[in-house]
Amino acid sequence: MSDLLAIEDLFALPEKARPRISPDGTRLAYLAPWKNRLNVWVQDLGPSGDLLGEGRCVTADETRSVTHYAWTDDPRWLLYTQDDGGDENHHLFRVDLDGAGGDDPAPAVDLTPFPGARVLGQHQPPGRPGTVLLQINHRRLDEMDVVEIDIATGELTVLAENPGMAWVVTPERELYALRTAEDGTLELTHARTGRLVTTFDGLDHPLGVAPFELSADGAGVWVGSFTWSDRMRLARIDLATGEETEVDGHPEHDLDAVRRAVLQAESPLIRDRHTGELLGVRYLGEKQAIRPQDPQFAAVLARLETLSDGSVGELSHDAERRRWVVTFGHDREPGVAWFYDHATGEARELFRPYPHLDREALAPMTPVTVPARDGLALPSYLSLPVGRRSEAELDPAIGVESTGLPLVLLVHGGPWMRDAWGFDPEVALLANRGYAVLQVNFRGSVGYGRAHMQAAIGEFAGAMHDDLVDAVTWAVEQGYADPARVAISGGSYGGYAALVGVTFTPHLFAAAVDYVGVSDVVNLVRSFPPFVRRELVNNFHRYVGDPDVPEQEADMRARSPIHRVDAIRTPLLVAQGANDVRVTRDQSDTVVASLRERGVDVEYLVKDNEGHGFLNPENQIDLHRATERFLARHLGGRSGER
Repeated sequence: MSDLLAIEDLFALPEKARPRISPDGTRLAYLAPWKNRLNVWVQDLGPSGDLLGEGRCVTADETRSVTHYAWTDDPRWLLYTQDDGGDENHHLFRVDLDGAGGDDPAPAVDLTPFPGARVLGQHQPPGRPGTVLLQINHRRLDEMDVVEIDIATGELTVLAENPGMAWVVTPERELYALRTAEDGTLELTHARTGRLVTTFDGLDHPLGVAPFELSADGAGVWVGSFTWSDRMRLARIDLATGEETEVDGHPEHDLDAVRRAVLQAESPLIRDRHTGELLGVRYLGEKQAIRPQDPQFAAVLARLETLSDGSVGELSHDAERRRWVVTFGHDREPGVAWFYDHATGEARELFRPYPHLDREALAPMTPVTVPARDGLALPSYLSLPVGRRSEAELDPAIGVESTGLPLVLLVHGGPWMRDAWGFDPEVALLANRGYAVLQVNFRGSVGYGRAHMQAAIGEFAGAMHDDLVDAVTWAVEQGYADPARVAISGGSYGGYAALVGVTFTPHLFAAAVDYVGVSDVVNLVRSFPPFVRRELVNNFHRYVGDPDVPEQEADMRARSPIHRVDAIRTPLLVAQGANDVRVTRDQSDTVVASLRERGVDVEYLVKDNEGHGFLNPENQIDLHRATERFLARHLGGRSGER
């Protein structure tokens, strides 16, 4: 039995994270703690990639960690986004590196100083240095305009008023945008003239077309497409003719479009930061695959992939594409950062975000496939406590080892997301405490083809939940799980799934954790901000219903756990951010109040300075301490508390 890992070691801030090399290749920016919040630091890079001197903290946010930042073409400026207590009204800030440093970083300048406004989709166009393009609802809170901001002066120019939720701007400053028609068709039009370029079937793109990026020649857009296959491939749409041509595809995997559409992370397209040239394309199966599109990058990638047995994560390079910085995704070595000089072939490890974590003490994440009752294959991941054998390691002649472990069924959010191979501190904690952890990419999860995704239409609290039930059955039959000690846990849609579990199949679960989860689907859909409501036709309206249609509203109510709360007899832990604008606090308050009136075992953790998910490390630690105690009491796992 492995030693207990401290919750603080898993959920405290990383020592360093998310490094990016400056355009001139002489400095490294990264996130690191300052006053117990992640802030941006800058440090000089030596000729061999060695970090010189001491890092300088160049932002000063004491309230909430900075998570997204970018270099600009001018080495004087950095950009970052920040909201207020999780309200998701992100603003764009500029940092003056000439004035930053010491114990008191220079004050940041808010380039979008409009009360109540929200910034989306910032982009620095290669052809217009010194500017940034973004969407913002500063003119009207219910409409998103595309604007250009001069980074040095802060001057803002509106390029188009409310053109649509996806857009590109050509080098000639012509804007093309995707608008959603009432029937869900996605129409690509020239914003000024209204000329229709082409259309997309909204059924294929529940969260919009992703990726949707201007091609390097400025005359087309690169998009994710199902035109040629059930698997999403990369295509190019000619902006003059509307012609669609295939650019690249993987025979077995989808384009990793979830990175941009759901996570607001790096694009699946690896591009030259300075020219926009396409270098590589990311695909995601059990693990990531990158298909290079440029001969030089192919050579770079081949060298980078020798540095780790993990997946290539964030990449940045200097203007000459000589000096590279890369991080790696890994289930037991998270976020290790390397420097690589392609001219000399020299590589150097820069840092490990969590140097105190021992790889051998962390549970491996093993890909497995769970069969659903209707034959649909459910790609999943199984993590067992260190020392326990996974299915992949078992000798078929011996058979499956009967472990009888307590099981936590950990359900991802979205639902238009997916679980992927890599380090997850929650999985690491649960496996360390003696639980088997099963993560299931149930129908509706993206990244497994169009059919897998669309199999979820009309199946909230239906076949989507059956998939989770079938996964528990599989884990019991394989000998991994004790059927009397199964918990269901998740955040957002995963919290909804946990509530469905204890209302529709209360006999199955011995405990449940609902983290910012949906209890009332009708109220969820009605509470979305005005500027996204037109986009709901292809996701929530299509998959679960439109509450403005009486028959559909009745069906949505039937699929909402709040209307079956009397069935709950399972012990429940509920966690909620008071500032959550996606799943508002009343979604949790109502469930907790009803259970307390009936005397059902329910714990409630509310954080006043959080939104849709806890970001601050002290809140993460509180959440997982509560979860550890709760599961130990009801499932019999280990606890780190003395």
